[in-house]
Amino acid sequence: MAEIVRMPKLSDTMTDGTVAAWHKKVGDKVKSGELLAEIETDKATMEFESYVDGILLYIGVQKGETVAVDALLAVFGKEGEDVSAIVAAEGAAPAAKEEAPVAAAPAPKASVAEAPKAVVSQAPVAAANAPAAAPVPFNDGRMRVSPLAKKLAEDKGLPLQYIPGSGDGGRIVRRDVDAFMAGASVQSASAVESYTEENVSQMRKTIARRLAESKFTAPHFYLTMEINMGRAVEARAAMNAATGSKVSFNDMVIKATSLALKQHPKVNSSWQGDTIRYNHHVHMGVAVAVEEGLLVPVVRFADTKTLAQINQEVKTFAEKAKSKKLQPSDWEGNTFTISNLGMFGIEEFTAIVNPPDACILAVGAIREVPVVKNGMVVPGHTMKLTLSCDHRVVDGASGSAFLQTLKAMLEEPVLMFI
Repeated sequence: MAEIVRMPKLSDTMTDGTVAAWHKKVGDKVKSGELLAEIETDKATMEFESYVDGILLYIGVQKGETVAVDALLAVFGKEGEDVSAIVAAEGAAPAAKEEAPVAAAPAPKASVAEAPKAVVSQAPVAAANAPAAAPVPFNDGRMRVSPLAKKLAEDKGLPLQYIPGSGDGGRIVRRDVDAFMAGASVQSASAVESYTEENVSQMRKTIARRLAESKFTAPHFYLTMEINMGRAVEARAAMNAATGSKVSFNDMVIKATSLALKQHPKVNSSWQGDTIRYNHHVHMGVAVAVEEGLLVPVVRFADTKTLAQINQEVKTFAEKAKSKKLQPSDWEGNTFTISNLGMFGIEEFTAIVNPPDACILAVGAIREVPVVKNGMVVPGHTMKLTLSCDHRVVDGASGSAFLQTLKAMLEEPVLMFI
């Protein structure tokens, strides 16, 4: 009896998927556990293994095509079994006939999703064929022009009335004709409109949908605080010199934030509609930029881990994210999120709350600036943090108290180890 395989839900936020590649073709015998296809989700491209045994009789989604979760992906059965009724009941396209496999095979290669296609605008052609707007003449009365400029313009077929003169009394001289010719050449060489279009990836679609929902349904407010990072700079240098490790400032922010959240559970929370969930554990989401957008792998129980452990885990997640090897277990369950753009030189920014979290912390660059210490102006290091809060869950006082605790830990790093 034929069995239907549907588009799997490979992440908690996945609503549809794109087939990145098929590893089996119609007519192949497939065993349970064998790699069947690669599915692009909103988070990563993941391998999908068959969970049935049989002959692959029908492929419902071609390479590069996108369908909703639970849509017909493939049909398995016995050799020669007729699955047309099943396909028709699912509302899918009829299976290709066996005598025309060659004609059907090239179709996926033409998919736009497989490679971005450059599109050159037809606007220049239309502009060339359409009558141009009449230019305003500079000389609509008696013209003053030098004999050389007049002859040069006549030879080149240039309209003297549209050439501005720079000589005495507005007289047109040779340099004016040369300038007019140069300007026309530059304009014609640069007046080509062009653009490139790319299909929106599943990841980008999900980012757009979820962050739009967050921005327009969660009432955001923002709290910014400047941190004196002088002691943190010294502590990091001492730790790395003593241990040979490469602990980053981001690792220190993750650790300090995690410990501060344990003291302020109202910030480590989420809006559930009829209830507010206050998390007693800290699963820290760390935003990682990839080519298609942004991924947020999760450092679990971050408050219990050492700086070295956090450093190694974040590095591993970054490598997996860029190679599209993150698994659902890597990105699910965050209770709070940190987004750090300091390494790009961004001094201060506001981030959009990452659902289901109630807050996200935006981390800016550490700047070397004059600071007042013991009544004296001395060189120092400062960093700005901005906490974006869902006002349905977190109030200004709660967010401010959390930032005060975080500030104390970063300005006196020894507090993280007590």
